[in-house]
Amino acid sequence: MDVTQTTLTDLRDAIASREVTSTQATRAYLDRIAAHDKTLGAYTQVFEERAMQQAAAADAGKRPGVLAGVPIAIKDNLCSTFGRTTCSSRMLENFRAPYDATVVAKLEAAGAVILGKTNLDEFAMGSSCENSAFGVTRNPWDTDRVPGGSSGGSAVAVAADLCAASLGSDTGGSIRMPAALCGVVGLKPTYGRVSRFGLVAYASSLDQVGPFARNVKDAALMLNVIAGFDKMDSTSADAPVPDYLADLDKPIEGLKLGVARQYMSDANDPAVARAIEAAIGAYRNLGARIIEVDLPHTEYGIAAYYMVATAEASSNLARYDGVHYGHRTAKPDDLIDLYAASRAEGFGDEVKRRIMLGTYALSSGYYDAYYLRALKVRRLIKEDFDKAFEQVDAIICPTTTHPAFRFGEKTDDPLAMYLNDVYTVNCNLAGIPGVSLPCGFSEADGVALPIGMQLLGPAMSEAKLLRTARMYEACERHGARRPVMAGG
Repeated sequence: MDVTQTTLTDLRDAIASREVTSTQATRAYLDRIAAHDKTLGAYTQVFEERAMQQAAAADAGKRPGVLAGVPIAIKDNLCSTFGRTTCSSRMLENFRAPYDATVVAKLEAAGAVILGKTNLDEFAMGSSCENSAFGVTRNPWDTDRVPGGSSGGSAVAVAADLCAASLGSDTGGSIRMPAALCGVVGLKPTYGRVSRFGLVAYASSLDQVGPFARNVKDAALMLNVIAGFDKMDSTSADAPVPDYLADLDKPIEGLKLGVARQYMSDANDPAVARAIEAAIGAYRNLGARIIEVDLPHTEYGIAAYYMVATAEASSNLARYDGVHYGHRTAKPDDLIDLYAASRAEGFGDEVKRRIMLGTYALSSGYYDAYYLRALKVRRLIKEDFDKAFEQVDAIICPTTTHPAFRFGEKTDDPLAMYLNDVYTVNCNLAGIPGVSLPCGFSEADGVALPIGMQLLGPAMSEAKLLRTARMYEACERHGARRPVMAGG
């Protein structure tokens, strides 16, 4: 059994039955990280000694739980009492958190072995994973191309078999987009379904933690572990958590699947359009009823999102001034220079751009024209989804307009980069769940590039959404295809 090539669920079962030990599995993943991560850049930190100790404890029965002994990776914007929490920023390069994020604590309580922390666009701001202060992350399907962002490291770690599953965060598509471009499953839960306590905030009303996995069943298992009310998070939803695995393989009788014309636009790459049409056909063959729905305010989502997100970012990141938190410049001329130079040295260009955008939107005389108007648009977008979900169980659409693009292709045009999020941001604005899963491939320069399909559902509908995704995955199996890595 090659432990790095199997699914999380199968590995969990193999460890439980003593077919393989956690020590063997953890060692195998650490060896694979050593062999490939210099090329891929998926990890910012690897906790080899700690992981082997955790694995030995699991083998000795001292770390019981539903993930006992299974190697997992976490995004480097989740606080932990071990290692550093850098957010891939010079500002927090040496920051050591005094507490664990709730999701990290839940993984540890479930017996998981934490292999390391994964790379991201600085402070989770980006769509390509090119904005990390510690170097880019590369797509394992073609290392000249981006993995998508901001959770690119977490997606690549799963796609390249450098962990059994991982956690990321999704503010405007930061789980679903890299999942699509790397050919894995990525789930953004309902806002409030998973605690944000210990997640370093980018845009507090949009951020949500979720899993990456090789298939839908593994994603459901991860959600079982991390979902639930948390008194430490005032926005956490105090609602019962179902067993997301219990009915996963039951067919959904009479499924009504919505297709919005606003998501089937000419902007889609022909290969993406063909893959989505084929997926819709597959659902028809499975007995689903396809219904056209209207989401008339879709086109305003990008503008509203970047107003709301940057406004909240300008507020959240004000604390990093070299006095309260973060990097402090070495020899400031005076107090003003201390603040200015610390922030200039600590933040990268994309973070500075978003802070300035947000500060402008919140400034006196512009608040009503920009921020308040964006909030009104946000409400209209949510109402669009509410009306659509009166007719259908879920909506099917592309996750991205194109497969993975080359490094540097869009870095000189921020607007073009922001438009990458066109199919993902509205889900965050509405606070609903979304899952991306592989639905085909595009051939480019002799290389196969994954294409992702997105399923969106009403709030707290993760169980039905995962069942809907599982129905498709069971018959098409695009996710079974793996990238070919140099050296195996």
